[in-house]
Order: sequence, then structure tokens, then C-alpha cells
Amino acid sequence: MLGGTALTASAMRARTIVASASWRCGFRLRLDSQADVVTSSSVTHCATRGSASGVADNVAAVMVLDRRALNRALLARQLLLQRHDMPVADTLEHLVGLQAQEPLEPYVGLWSRLAGFQPPALAELLLSRRAVRTLLMRRTLHLVTARDCLALRPVHQAMLVSRMWSTLRRVLPGVGLDELARLGRPLFEERPRMLTEAARAIADRWPGVEPRSMGDALSTLVPLVQVPPRGVWGERGAAYNTTIETWLGRPLEPESPATVDALVLRYLAAYGPAASADIRAWSGRSGLRESVQRLRPSLRTFRDERGRELLDVPDGALPDPETPAPPRFLPAFDNAVLGYDDRSRVIDTEHRGLSVTGARFLLVDGRVVGTWAVTAEDGAATLQITPLRALTTPERDAVVAEGESLLTMFQPEPRRANRVMITDT
Repeated sequence: MLGGTALTASAMRARTIVASASWRCGFRLRLDSQADVVTSSSVTHCATRGSASGVADNVAAVMVLDRRALNRALLARQLLLQRHDMPVADTLEHLVGLQAQEPLEPYVGLWSRLAGFQPPALAELLLSRRAVRTLLMRRTLHLVTARDCLALRPVHQAMLVSRMWSTLRRVLPGVGLDELARLGRPLFEERPRMLTEAARAIADRWPGVEPRSMGDALSTLVPLVQVPPRGVWGERGAAYNTTIETWLGRPLEPESPATVDALVLRYLAAYGPAASADIRAWSGRSGLRESVQRLRPSLRTFRDERGRELLDVPDGALPDPETPAPPRFLPAFDNAVLGYDDRSRVIDTEHRGLSVTGARFLLVDGRVVGTWAVTAEDGAATLQITPLRALTTPERDAVVAEGESLLTMFQPEPRRANRVMITDT
């Protein structure tokens, strides 16, 4: 029970969605499989405008959260307000994965979130098959734990096929999707293959169809993972794929209302407070309204300055908006930016387009203020920062210090000094 309101049966059946409370960043959300209740710590409220007396009856005046309050909530829940001493696997599950279109980008995402993170900690998970890269949210590659891969891929499968077909239908004339999947699956089960390699093996069935397009379709129709050494720090490897079930030795979990509800709750725990449109933008899924309605009695609500309803888990962190936020370097396509329909809590509207170009972002005071890139040459690494606005002297000093620390991951034993360069605006 929560404030006298019973959870829906589907929510009560959902598995634990955030593991061990020992590393919780100011909040705790757990669906207790034995007690069948939501357990929560005290709710910390943000002093913006209005007041809130808690979530007991969901009838209190709705608090309005301004952009800065939402920014600090994002930073806290994304583990960017301070670094955390947390296992990598737990971090991946808390964040519901890290986008991994570029196979090495998650290493920076973890470095910016975890105290003392070193690349071998993630590489070992990939090599031991405890973490994988597979198509998930928005039909993009995500790095997730093996457990989440088995649970999340079925939840997203219909969306993946729909998005694939809307993109490729014109270049797949006469191709039956069921038949393509039936012919392609055994090839990936036999051994890891590149997508085009598998497509060429069955190309005679559909003469004139480009293997590249057919391979792209196969990556969606057949639930696949990309196997190491691709994605392993310090290694290079082409994108070889095998089926999830072959690689992990376990079957995919069936989709159910409970698994969709758990996905929504996990999103809110790691990204909230957020609007329904934000959940859809992050996941790429449609049809989430039913889940939100099932969960609504257990959620608290706010409004943003535009008047949008924001949904939240009952005990999600809402830090003081004046909490200092240190500089952070985000990798390309980090969901801290991409995980919303309205991204104004972290990036200005005029720079929003950069978030889909693969730009790597610099956060100062919690907001995107620049882009960055690292190059390595002659035994040293150089971090080049391009600000989107002028940085104050204290900001520059803090950014340089953070950048010098970042370069130790790229070049831990330089033959000459690593460098941080900030382009003048």
C-alpha cells in the first residue's frame, strides 16, 4: 500500500527494478516481490513554487518544478551530481542501459558517473557475457546487462519492427518479414556473423534486394547481440552478431503488462519527473497510456513551467535547485540528453539539434555549454573543447581539471603531457 492506495496487480508482480539500496543516490524505489508493496524513503520536496504535502491522497496542490529544479533531479538520478561507488552492472540497470551506437562511448558515460571507474570493469562484463549490446530504445544500440537484455528486448520488439519497416519497406520489395527471419535466424545461431554476410547467404531468395538493407532488417527481426571484441576498450572488431538466446544461453522473457509497467517505473526513477511524452520519446514505444493509467495511483505528479503534467515515483530525488553541479563530460548520444521529448532541462533549444549529431557534450552547472573531442598522437592525448558560450575563469579552471582527469583514461601513461585546449568563443 502507498498512502492507502493499492498497487495494481501487474505492478505488484513486477520484479525488483532498482537493486540494493546501499548505493542509492538520495532515493529508493523497489517493488518488493514478497510483500507486494512499494517501499519508499521519505520524499524530499523541491522549494520552487507552491507546496506539496506528500503523495498520500494525490489531492494536494500540484507543485510546479522550474527548469533548474528539473535539472538537478536529472543530475542526481543520472548519477551526475556526484560520482558514486557503485558496481558497473548495477549502474547499467539503474540507468536502464547506456546508448552504445558508438561502441566505446559508454566508457566515458561510466567514467563521469562512477568513482574510480576503469575500462576493464566494463570490458570484463562484456567478455563474460554479463553485459551486451543490442537494439532497444528508439531502435538504437544500447549497452545493458544480460538480465535486462532478456527482459527489455521483447518489450521493445514490436516498436523495433515497426520503425524498421517504416524505414526499409521501399527497399525490401516482395520480402516477407516472417520468411526473412526464419531463413536468417539459423545463420546467426550457427556462429556470429556480420549482417551483410548473413543477408548474402540468403540473397538468392530475393534477387535485386540490397544485402545491406536485408541485413538491417535482420538486425531487428532476429533479436541479436553484437559480440566482443567489438565494444571492448583497447580492442577493435567488426560488428559480428549472434542471437541473444545463443549468446546468453537463456530464453527471452515474455512481454506482459507487468514488464511494461516496470519499464515506466524504471524510467521515472532514473529520468523523472517526466511527462508521458518524455517516456515515449525515450523508449520509442507507443501505447504507454494504459501503463501510466495502471500506475497512476502509485505515482506523484507535478507541473512544469509550461503546465505539462510530470509523473514521478513517490521517492525520487529532488535536490535543492541551488545544489552545486560539477563539470561533466558526456559521451555521444547519452540518454541524459536524449531521454526526453522536452530537453530544456539540460540543453538550450538552439543547441538541441546537436544532440542527434553524435556531439559529445560538456556540462557546466548541469547544462550543455560545449562539445568536446579527444585525439591521441605521439603518445599523448589532447582534449579539445568548443564552448557554446563564454566560460568564466572559475568554470574554465574546473573544466580543465575535470578534462585532465578524463585524459588519464584515454592515455594513462603519456610519453609527453596530455593537454586540455579550450577554443575561444
